[in-house]
Amino acid sequence: MDDLRATLGRRLDSYRAALFDFLRIPSVSARSEHAADTRRAAEWVRNRMEGSGLEASILETGGHPVALGEWRGAGPDAPTLLIYGHYDVQPPEPLDLWTSPPFEPQVRDGRIYARGAADDKGQLFLHLAALDVMLETRGTLPVNVVVVAEGEEEVGSPNLLPFLERHRDRLAADAVVISDSAMFAPGLPSVLFSLRGLAYTEIRVRSAASDLHSGAYGGPVPNAGTELARILATFHDDRGRIQVPGFYDAVVEWDDETRKGISELPFSEEDFRGGVGARGLTGEAGYTVLERLWIRPTCEVNGLLSGYTGEGAKTVLPAEAMAKVSFRLVPDQDPSTIVEQVRKHVAEVASPSVSVEVVELHGGNPWRARLEGPYFEAARGALQDAFGVEPVLTGEGGSIPIVSDFERVLQAPAILLGFALPGANMHAPDEWFPEAHLEKGIHTLLAFMERVGNPGD
Repeated sequence: MDDLRATLGRRLDSYRAALFDFLRIPSVSARSEHAADTRRAAEWVRNRMEGSGLEASILETGGHPVALGEWRGAGPDAPTLLIYGHYDVQPPEPLDLWTSPPFEPQVRDGRIYARGAADDKGQLFLHLAALDVMLETRGTLPVNVVVVAEGEEEVGSPNLLPFLERHRDRLAADAVVISDSAMFAPGLPSVLFSLRGLAYTEIRVRSAASDLHSGAYGGPVPNAGTELARILATFHDDRGRIQVPGFYDAVVEWDDETRKGISELPFSEEDFRGGVGARGLTGEAGYTVLERLWIRPTCEVNGLLSGYTGEGAKTVLPAEAMAKVSFRLVPDQDPSTIVEQVRKHVAEVASPSVSVEVVELHGGNPWRARLEGPYFEAARGALQDAFGVEPVLTGEGGSIPIVSDFERVLQAPAILLGFALPGANMHAPDEWFPEAHLEKGIHTLLAFMERVGNPGD
């Protein structure tokens, strides 16, 4: 590793400059006006891989393209790693809450601030740089590599699963490596053992043909806002347990060893409460905060709309009401099953005086890691090499639905090595990535390739 670290040290400033060029591209996949920018980001990734010595191409999908890189010089007997990341980013709004422009990277207090710095351009770049270091230093890699960089992760990856299935033979790999998450704490690296899935719904209530005068009609005519509120109130009991019949039927209870490991992590519930500015914490009784975040499902209202919400008074009886309600899921809950259970529950509790519709918006499966095997051990060892401490095992409350798709389609374990930090403002103004992790992340990925390709050394 000494030769690789020497090259990394020599090239670190140029890598930082290259990352900043990448971050300047406003590749907002959700906005049609940024379609050309999003393609430009894909071409940037392809050109970067070509410059390092990979065979690289742009492959079209039904939406934004995939930048594909391949290096197969290690031979048919060597392991193959598939590296996945995404070059698209979230919209930057609200712009007035950014300290510096979102697509003009700045370093402040040891942090790189820019949209995509943590999610996921910065972390994808770590892999591109690690490949570049090793190929420049040694002219070869100890493993075969396939890089899949997509441009639709921030809009739900609608075309990635068909892409995987269409190119499954070309993408065949022994393990999938993903860096799109965070470490547990500064100085404490982690390997993810779980991701929650998602079932996202919209509940629509209609009570009359139009809004009505609340004095002339209030009382006998049902109120869509009131009826929606009553429906939402039936989703939880007073101990935070979800009351949709059958909701917990497929939930896999975690073992005592995993729960013990979670309890031993250096975590303060009071600091967590203070960090989010809440007066108190809620959730399912009988579980700690981290357990509620990582290994228990949830039901959350994400948005409400009904009646008059402008300035001043307008005494109307709303004819329509809408709520966006999401369910974070854990193994082995199925998103489609959950949506059907929600539909049945809503139909049973709704008043017959209103019409109610539950619309499925999108979803994704939960994921649970295989905490064993050579790739898992290589990841733990590589993190310890770079950070000097033994990594911890952590969960993630959010969702990366494509992880379980990768495992299912390619029949290969997924290894999630994240290098962002908690509070990195992913999807929010002033998104940031720790500047020191540019070097430490590349070091980790170099060590990971070494350990996978040369397990006896």
